[in-house]
Amino acid sequence: MTPFNTLTQLDKALLDTLEALQFTTMTEIQAQSIVPALEGRDILAQSKTGSGKTLAFGIPAVVQTDIGNNKPQTMVVTPTRELAEQVAGELRKIAACKPNLKILTLYGGVPLRAQADSLAKGAHILIGTPGRIQDHLAKGTLTLENIRTLILDEADRMLDMGFHDEIMKIASNMPKQKQTLLFSATFPPKIETLAKKLLKNPLIIKVDTRQAEDKIEELVYETKDKFKTLLALIQSYKPQSLLIFCNTKAEVISLAGRLHERGHAVIDIHGDLEQKERNEAVILFTNRSKRIMVATDVASRGLDIKDISLVINYDLPFDREVYIHRIGRTGRADATGLAISLYGHSDSEKCSWITFQAQKAEAKALRIDASFRMMSQFDTICLNGGKKTKLRAGDILGTFCKEIGIDNTQIGKITITDTKSYVALHHTVIDQVLNALKRVKIKKKKYIAWKL
Repeated sequence: MTPFNTLTQLDKALLDTLEALQFTTMTEIQAQSIVPALEGRDILAQSKTGSGKTLAFGIPAVVQTDIGNNKPQTMVVTPTRELAEQVAGELRKIAACKPNLKILTLYGGVPLRAQADSLAKGAHILIGTPGRIQDHLAKGTLTLENIRTLILDEADRMLDMGFHDEIMKIASNMPKQKQTLLFSATFPPKIETLAKKLLKNPLIIKVDTRQAEDKIEELVYETKDKFKTLLALIQSYKPQSLLIFCNTKAEVISLAGRLHERGHAVIDIHGDLEQKERNEAVILFTNRSKRIMVATDVASRGLDIKDISLVINYDLPFDREVYIHRIGRTGRADATGLAISLYGHSDSEKCSWITFQAQKAEAKALRIDASFRMMSQFDTICLNGGKKTKLRAGDILGTFCKEIGIDNTQIGKITITDTKSYVALHHTVIDQVLNALKRVKIKKKKYIAWKL
């Protein structure tokens, strides 16, 4: 593996930032993409979820930004709000080496006026979804004449969602001499067609295009009662974390309710939730306050959820590409994972392509612990302050341990957003912390706190 410090195009400040973030060696997609991107080449890259592609385009974007020009220079287009936030988070971390570099997200679920006000103040890198970018272009709150680089992240998913025309319109508002980088997990014919329209003599890169056979074990169970089989799987495999996919919002809500009734710590996520609710659902799942997430395909890509030990397709996905993206939520980076699909007799023809590549298993062979529940020892509290009030995880940890007397083993993951801070706490100390925060200050300031 090639170390980042072998890249002479990266200055010491950026290398130090990467090292502080524990990015020392490049993944394959990074090793093949970063230098050509810095040289101005158009790139058509195929790389699976979790391969490190965000840094593959993010590092060149940060390096090439001219801080002296307060107009948007790089546009990253993503299929979902969640992926936009994930990409922005990664880019902000590495942009710490470049003071005053401003990164702005543009997606629905947030007032257009607030985004327009931020745009008016200037930004260097924009990250957004096609629909919201189009909204700003239509209202004249966004101009793209200074864009040097267009990046399409998970382009296949955007085309699946019907965004071809929006992508072309967005690109038409940019200079013709721009650089274009297109990243996709799969290369269906429509991706090649889009690439021919947007890219000029691109460098074609294909790495990690298949889930490694030894990383994700794929099983299928035929069943007459999916819910009964699901419970048996949970009580047999006893996963640390579980992501369950359903095809509809109604099924997600129903299944999450049934699992909750049986004592499991479960959260649901689907497209009809407000952005704040979706963000908090992800936080509760990643900090282990909830151990099961039931989701529609809004969560199959674009959510930064690591260390998922088991993925279950409660409903079979509609096509092979969706299946690949769903099971790709486990076995990320260097981890291994397990993906299970459930199907009925009437589905056997529909899922033949899954049963061909996955191993068929028998529910009767499961060793069930009927007393097992996916419960959590942690709950989450929220504070009404975050990055904008200069609140840091260390400030919260110090106050909770020194001022309130909480042992650090009873404090889980701390997540800081712009306006809120989320702290996972052992359920036995929740009331103690909430009561103490009515009088105890953090960095000489009182914060309102509540349990989610």
